[in-house]
Amino acid sequence: MQFKDYYDTLGVEPSAGEAEIKTAYRRLARKYHPDVSKEAGAEDKFKAVNEAYEALRDPQKRAAYDQLRARGYRPGDEVQPPPGGFGGGYGGPDFDEIFAGGGAGGGFSDFFESLFGRGRGPGGPGFGGAAGRAPPRGDSRAKLAVALETVYEGGMVRISVNDRTLEVRIPKGIKPGQMIRLAGQGTHGDLLLEIEYAAHPQFEVDGRNVIHVLALAPWEAALGATIGVPTLGGEVELKIPPNSEAGRKLRLRGRGLPGTPAGDQIVELEVLAPRPQDEAQHEAYERMRDAFGDDWRRA
Repeated sequence: MQFKDYYDTLGVEPSAGEAEIKTAYRRLARKYHPDVSKEAGAEDKFKAVNEAYEALRDPQKRAAYDQLRARGYRPGDEVQPPPGGFGGGYGGPDFDEIFAGGGAGGGFSDFFESLFGRGRGPGGPGFGGAAGRAPPRGDSRAKLAVALETVYEGGMVRISVNDRTLEVRIPKGIKPGQMIRLAGQGTHGDLLLEIEYAAHPQFEVDGRNVIHVLALAPWEAALGATIGVPTLGGEVELKIPPNSEAGRKLRLRGRGLPGTPAGDQIVELEVLAPRPQDEAQHEAYERMRDAFGDDWRRA
């Protein structure tokens, strides 16, 4: 099993703060998203970026990873977990984390799963268990990371627990922290699943609202445009007013997470200058420069 440098994957320093890590993740997730990028290997890079963010966005996971990284491992170094996992107390005894099959958090590497577990029962390898000691009789607890699309629509997800596959019904609009009980599926009783939202490459969650950053070309921001915008319920067309500036927020009412009332989708505008790909595009930028001159900063 090879060590992975999650900071290097996101292009940030180990001292990076939460906001910097989130910004790097959003930028790279958009760049390598399979629906956007035609670059060879983009899907693998997209998965690597998601895995790195999943490890670093949570303070407990990040602390556990930093503890291992401090031992001097470098990317590609062989890492052999000791019996019972790495240790370090992630989540405390009798507490693990499970990712719903097919969700944004699924398909992580053996390295990630050895550190944080993936559907292992309490007492199993990884940071989630108390190895070598049977827990007292009672319910088991685990976190279940659910994709936002599943939260939006509701439905069934599959999880793996102790080499068993279970189906779990996710109610539409379920909130983080809510519990789902699976009777008799724990090691010594029921299995209690605490819901959390899996990281998403296109959306952030703020209460019942979801936030999407929409990149505009300079001419779209200046002249206005109608652009297809992804939502959890599918793409919708959004009218961009003329003279829109970076940071402006537009609202798609009722396009957030279900609830009473339903949340909205907030579209935050970002203005980016496309890199010219040929001589004609380069000349177009020169004409813009000549037309606007240097006075545009004082406009």
